[in-house]
Amino acid sequence: MNEKRIVPVILSGGSGTRLWPVSRESFPKQLWPLVSERTMMQETALRANAPGFAAPIVVCNNEHRFLIAEQLRAAGISKARILLEPVGRNSAPAIAAAAVLVAEEDPDAVLWMMAADASIADNQALHTALTTAVEAALGGLVVTFGMKPTAPETGYGYIEIGAPLPSSEGVYSITRFLEKPDPETAARFVADGRHLWNSGMFVFTARTLLEELERHAPDVLPAVRRAVAERKADLDFIRLDPDAFTACPSISIDYAVAERTHRAAVVPADLGWSDVGSWSALWELGAKDAAGNVALGDVVLEGAENCYVRSDGMLAAVVGLKDAVIVVTADAVLAMHRGQAQDVKKIVERLKAAGRSEAVSHNRTYRPWGYYESLIQGDRFQVKRIVVTPGRQLSLQSHFHRAEHWVVVNGTAKVTRDAETLVVRENESVYLPLGCVHRLENPGRIPLTLIEVQSGAYLGEDDIVRLEDTYGRA
Repeated sequence: MNEKRIVPVILSGGSGTRLWPVSRESFPKQLWPLVSERTMMQETALRANAPGFAAPIVVCNNEHRFLIAEQLRAAGISKARILLEPVGRNSAPAIAAAAVLVAEEDPDAVLWMMAADASIADNQALHTALTTAVEAALGGLVVTFGMKPTAPETGYGYIEIGAPLPSSEGVYSITRFLEKPDPETAARFVADGRHLWNSGMFVFTARTLLEELERHAPDVLPAVRRAVAERKADLDFIRLDPDAFTACPSISIDYAVAERTHRAAVVPADLGWSDVGSWSALWELGAKDAAGNVALGDVVLEGAENCYVRSDGMLAAVVGLKDAVIVVTADAVLAMHRGQAQDVKKIVERLKAAGRSEAVSHNRTYRPWGYYESLIQGDRFQVKRIVVTPGRQLSLQSHFHRAEHWVVVNGTAKVTRDAETLVVRENESVYLPLGCVHRLENPGRIPLTLIEVQSGAYLGEDDIVRLEDTYGRA
């Protein structure tokens, strides 16, 4: 690796609708452990957690900021800069914001841009290819990685490679970028040996990217520069200015720069790469039994062949199916033929059109202090399970329309109720009348679990008046 430290820039956008019902907008696929015991975000960040790399910059939206920060901490990634997008504007403004931020310190720093939700099996081959790409990037090129195709995949874009570049060994010119093909065209691409899968990973210096944005996407950079210049610090996060960033056009880095620049180049590589863009891709990546099945969770199979079956809760029993995908979550079940894996997004679109919450959120909702999930909901009452991480606390708050009754089932709770401070232990409870000012805290070393019974005329989550909040939400 070149002596200059590489700055990893991880883009954590998108909702991963093709992996519904596990991946949803509120908790997308990069935050799930799909191909290993670590989440996709953690696996991505750890690829660059070594000498020669700077701390990563992660670009994400406001809703996921605490989840990402906690996952990075759990993976041992320190000093990460988490850049918050006020609105989604695709990859070009996102990477441009990171480049402007880095250029304040070193315009010639090398950025390695990657998505948070891809799988790479061969990390040694990755770093060999990265070394080649970095040398080319230091020479002023915009370098991408082209993956050698193993099948006529219709879910990926392709790159047609040109002649090798005499100045950079292992680097080729790009003839053109191609959109996702139909099956016949994809088969021809694989057979001719001149086409590679477009991985979406790029390597360039901050200076090179900003120059090419000025040349080819001049309406992007001024708004991004203002958004970075007027940024605000929020705990461990960097908030881009909302008005400035919202003024950016929504455009991908491929359209804004890669397909227009004369400085584009590609490094062909065989990394065992997948964008994990469908349940069929996870079947291909998974460990299979003698009948070709991938089974995860509480699953029983009888006479099944080449199936992907995952249960995140209840028992899933599958009999006599072939080439099927069965995914069970707490509030939804997906059953389909593996060959129709790309059509899951059609189901999500229909659920959204019907106003179904299952399209975008899970029953379990994560917060910076832990999570809660609804157990029972009826007329004028709701029962929730609340889990608070050790050392964390909820906001000091009150409600206009509901009273609450908390029963501790595990751990110890420190409860503020108006002027009182109470310690509530296992099998003890506390009542919070309508309108009282209250706060819940976990002072212990183990997770605090309690059952909350709400009663009142309105039980929506927007009936919270935050008077004080550790996490800047008041």
